[in-house]
Amino acid sequence: MTSSGTNRGGPPNPAPVGAAPWTAAWELLLPAAATPPRARGRTLQTALREAVRSGRLAPGTRLPSSRELAGDLGVSRGLVTEAYEQLTAEGYLRSDRGAGTWVGGAVRAVGPLARDRAPRPAGVRADFVAGTPDLALFPRAAWAAAHRGVLAELPHHALGYPDPRGLPRLRTALAELLVRRRGVVADAERVIVVSGVAQAMALLGFVLHARGTPGVGVENPGSPEHGSLFASAGIGTVPLPLDDEGLALAPLQASGVHAVVTTPAHQFPTGIAYSARRRTELLGWARSVDGLVIEDDYDGEFRYDRAPVGALQGLDPEQVAYTGSVSKSLAPGLRLGWLLVPASLVEEVVERKRTMDLGNPVLDQALLARFVERGDYDRHLRRCRRAYRERRDVLVAALEEHFPGARVSGIAAGLHVVAALPDRYGPEDRFLGRAAAAGVVVRSSAHYGETAVDGVRLVLGYAHLPPARIRDGVRLMADAVRDHGARREPSAP
Repeated sequence: MTSSGTNRGGPPNPAPVGAAPWTAAWELLLPAAATPPRARGRTLQTALREAVRSGRLAPGTRLPSSRELAGDLGVSRGLVTEAYEQLTAEGYLRSDRGAGTWVGGAVRAVGPLARDRAPRPAGVRADFVAGTPDLALFPRAAWAAAHRGVLAELPHHALGYPDPRGLPRLRTALAELLVRRRGVVADAERVIVVSGVAQAMALLGFVLHARGTPGVGVENPGSPEHGSLFASAGIGTVPLPLDDEGLALAPLQASGVHAVVTTPAHQFPTGIAYSARRRTELLGWARSVDGLVIEDDYDGEFRYDRAPVGALQGLDPEQVAYTGSVSKSLAPGLRLGWLLVPASLVEEVVERKRTMDLGNPVLDQALLARFVERGDYDRHLRRCRRAYRERRDVLVAALEEHFPGARVSGIAAGLHVVAALPDRYGPEDRFLGRAAAAGVVVRSSAHYGETAVDGVRLVLGYAHLPPARIRDGVRLMADAVRDHGARREPSAP
């Protein structure tokens, strides 16, 4: 290509049909001509790299001479020559003496990256998916004040590589907090700071796998995440059923597992609290097989009708590994949590934590420590409990109004309820489809592994929704069913 097709007073003219293959990527080079002189060479190199990476300049494509390209872009020949030489040194281009410059074959074209999560569907008017607190309640002012205080008081040497167990100040604050609020047996040496419950599960999975543990029992129904987290550590999971008191003991004993994950304070998703008898039986099983009970205390702080049920770990800290986080109390994006393990596991878990990430960020740990020490965390929890109790009551009232005969359970604690609707609203898949068409996102208990039942059984998260949105969402579901005609029950003779 020559400069005869260009306009020196403005950008190059569009490439003619049938032009050289490299002209398909020409527009990627145009910004180089418009950038300030100091950045022009770097911009040209970046644009050429992108053209090769994206595949718009295919391997084997011959590029114009430095003189021709400089003329077409209206830049100095030296800039083009330097760009060609740099990209040749990096392997993007190859240059044959007397034969010109070509696109090399070392680069594999990369397409757009897939999204980790599907985008939220357009037209959603209410989202009842459980698991998220109200992020609008995050205590920004108090958090900012704690941040300023930490930056002012943290010594320079504290910014080095942290102790993989966690900042001593935070471990001390968490130990005092958990003893006081959750009834655990804890001291600073037993607490390990982790990036949320997910990392705690992965760490335990790696340690158990190294010890030869073939499988871990998980509640069914339960959190789908537990299975995938242990699978990432090379351990399979065994679904174990529940009864009205908690994890059913006979299937657990027959399973042959020596480790089991539980949510005894507020089982997810059924909402039950393990009975005192079942807690005793579960610990008896663990002692008889020298096993491990992993206690996921994901929302134990939120109980509305009486004091929170204490943690199972407090009854036997040598058979129970206890984990929790600030994901439900503050915000999941903070990625801060804690893990308390039996003394026999501490060294192995800490070593796994060290090799995994060298410890959590020091500033974040110091900030949470100060936030807890000064009472800000307790004040925030009180504020959230008031708000969430109000929203729970609004949801229960709305279900009673729009779905007469609905049975609501799991209301005493947590951030979600389970609503069993009468048979006339089924079948469940039809109900969910109509709710989705009305702009309401909701999951049934079957999503979490519960055996299919007649009627409709919904798991409804409410903490993240303002009261007006809760009322509107329940009304929209009811209208969607009513508009299509709920299945009528036969009238009594």
